[in-house]
Amino acid sequence: MSEQTVARLRTRKPTGVVPWPKILIEGEEKAGKSHLAAAFTGSKLTGQAYWLELGEDTADEYANVPGADYLLIDHNGTYRDILGQVEAVHAEAQRAAAAKEPPVVLVIDSTSLLWRMLVNWTNDRARRSNKGQAKLRRDPDAEVKPTMNLWNDAGERWSKVMYLVRTMPAIVLLLARGKETAAVDGNGDPIPHTKDWRVEGHKSLAYDATVWVRLRREEPPQIIGARSLKFQVPRGGEPKVVPDLSIEKLVFGLMGCTIHNQPRATPELTGDLAQVWLPKVLEAAKGGVDGLKKLWKDVEADPDLSRDEVRVVRADIERKAAELKKPEKLTDPTSDAAKLRAAAAEQEAADEEEPVEESPVDEFAAA
Repeated sequence: MSEQTVARLRTRKPTGVVPWPKILIEGEEKAGKSHLAAAFTGSKLTGQAYWLELGEDTADEYANVPGADYLLIDHNGTYRDILGQVEAVHAEAQRAAAAKEPPVVLVIDSTSLLWRMLVNWTNDRARRSNKGQAKLRRDPDAEVKPTMNLWNDAGERWSKVMYLVRTMPAIVLLLARGKETAAVDGNGDPIPHTKDWRVEGHKSLAYDATVWVRLRREEPPQIIGARSLKFQVPRGGEPKVVPDLSIEKLVFGLMGCTIHNQPRATPELTGDLAQVWLPKVLEAAKGGVDGLKKLWKDVEADPDLSRDEVRVVRADIERKAAELKKPEKLTDPTSDAAKLRAAAAEQEAADEEEPVEESPVDEFAAA
């Protein structure tokens, strides 16, 4: 029996450095959440600030808040573009941290509407499903409840954004809507004379935050909870009231963060190294087949990839190459022009046999 290779143990001493926080700022309407965030973006202790506006319309005007200094992120409103912009901020935050520059700041206004977008997407998918369509044909006003797999898809999309938020070496302000509601028991029935507080967003939002701040119109700011050794918020007790709260005071005062001791970058968690390479395939495809050929060689040269991981990445390269050679034609099949093209194609196929196209597998294997 061959001796099994055991990995070498790698350890290091903890640094004790306070990481850049992810701050949840939630509260009532018109309580000053966006104003508080905008005032922090021009701090002399931070680097470039970015503002990701989702479903709100205050970012342009709030550039006039005293001390505000940020760049407004442009996106087209789709999840894919929003995720791409968060990835771009993540990359810039990593670059700034590696260069020992002051931390990047990202404001997301608001996470409540990010989750609302995903909820609407889930409901629309349920209504478009075969089962949903059949039910709506019988009753156009029928309730169509999304199945668990659709909710899992929405949760996965949320998690992708929050994973980038948690792992970027930056200060992130997560703005959300919060309000007082009637408390309910386990059966969903209201509890008399009892109030509860509800934050609009995915149920894991508070877990993703380092510090949880609540703003109310008629009360001073409150810190609901914090993961910090510098100050404590009693568990099960009253929130910590901070009348003159500013984000700069919270980050560089109460939490003890400092630009002179940069926290270590969080390594990306990945099921296998193929996941790290797959986004590179999309990027290489922008350079056409030649770009994919180069990536094919780079994959083979990476000593950290297992043979199975190499096969996964190469299979994705082959799929992209096939798409580049024969792109999908998105046309209306019912239009007159489409019918004429289809008829002409059928006649051409009958007159002449279509030549065999070179296999992308063979092409890359020979590259």
